[in-house]
Amino acid sequence: MSACTRRRFGCLAGAACLAAVPALATPRQPAPRSAPRVVVIGGGPGGATVARYLAMAESPLDVTLVEPKTRYATCFFSNLYLAGLRSFESLTHGYEALGAQYGIRVIHDRADTIDPVARSVRLAGGGQLAYDRLVVAPGIAFKDGAIPGYDEAATAIMPHAWMAGPQTQLLRRQLEEMPDGGVFAMAVPADPFRCPPGPYERASMVAAYFKQHKPRAKIQILDAKDTFFEQDLFEEAWRRHYPGMIEWLPGEFTGGIESVDAKTRSIRTSGQAFKADVANVIPPQIAGELAHRAGLADSSGWCPVDPLSFESTLHPGIHVVGDAIASGAMPKSAFAANSQAKACAFAIASALTGADRSRLFLYNTCYTFLAPDDAVSDGISFKAAGGKIAIADIEISPVDESQAVRARSVREADAWYEAFTRDIFG
Repeated sequence: MSACTRRRFGCLAGAACLAAVPALATPRQPAPRSAPRVVVIGGGPGGATVARYLAMAESPLDVTLVEPKTRYATCFFSNLYLAGLRSFESLTHGYEALGAQYGIRVIHDRADTIDPVARSVRLAGGGQLAYDRLVVAPGIAFKDGAIPGYDEAATAIMPHAWMAGPQTQLLRRQLEEMPDGGVFAMAVPADPFRCPPGPYERASMVAAYFKQHKPRAKIQILDAKDTFFEQDLFEEAWRRHYPGMIEWLPGEFTGGIESVDAKTRSIRTSGQAFKADVANVIPPQIAGELAHRAGLADSSGWCPVDPLSFESTLHPGIHVVGDAIASGAMPKSAFAANSQAKACAFAIASALTGADRSRLFLYNTCYTFLAPDDAVSDGISFKAAGGKIAIADIEISPVDESQAVRARSVREADAWYEAFTRDIFG
């Protein structure tokens, strides 16, 4: 596959997902009281996108977005912050445009309970919201007790930094304070988890920081898996950019993570204990807590949905998008959530207003950084097959791509981030 063909596919996927589509009109004022009511819980890439695109529907919809935080920090590109290539503020976005430009009622509160029979949501602050359709975008949670010794107190010493925010800033401070010649150890869970390339990009970006500031430091990746996505790209880049700095230990070698000891910053596998100066433990994951309280998750820990409308197969009238769903072949990523959200918005608009059900393709487009001047990309299209989401086509940067193309991907990635976050937050 040529770089030209791959890039054309990536541009097509990005344009299809980021552009406003004909069935959606321009932003409007708040909907009349008689308009159908849609409540969206969760203001990440999935929830904020659903709210924004519903608010642009041709027939007015009364859209309410419930999100506890007033500012959202993106997990995507947060590894660049660890490398010192981006400020934390550049990753942080507000909800002002969704209210001011799109007429969305934004409530900064936590959804406490959902009553699917009465079609209402009770808020932690005491308020109650009635809905005709509900969208839940609860993100991920960590499996309780999945790693013995790794509890809430341990995260203050061995941060996961897998939800961008204070944990990310803590990990950055620890890297800055780590002595040259120290060891950074990372525990990576088995699939599925948020952002499959993320741990390996993180290792690359931490190595980029070490290369400049702590050249004698070492990185150990203790993986629960025996292979990982884009492995050939990462391993070639590690040999080229950071020779001798990064050691990847697969599950067949370690036997998996058995426990951690926060006091000694050590990670124990079936064979030995690995002691680190900085330990980054990424736990196994499930759908966010609200999904379980509301009965939207099944025994897998994830939320089963219709692959075309993203309506829950457990509770009709409630839709689920983003990392929380049982997504088949679709990765748990921000761009995937954004793509699902648009398909979901069209389905809801059609169900509530009779609008034409436009066919919206599902895509995932991702830029991954291997070094400050070296980025790769992938573009994947998906289809519904047998009640699940399956891969229709996939294109990934080749290992032998030229440095000029890789450097151009770095520039494109920055532009992609700006366009993508505008598409989410307005």
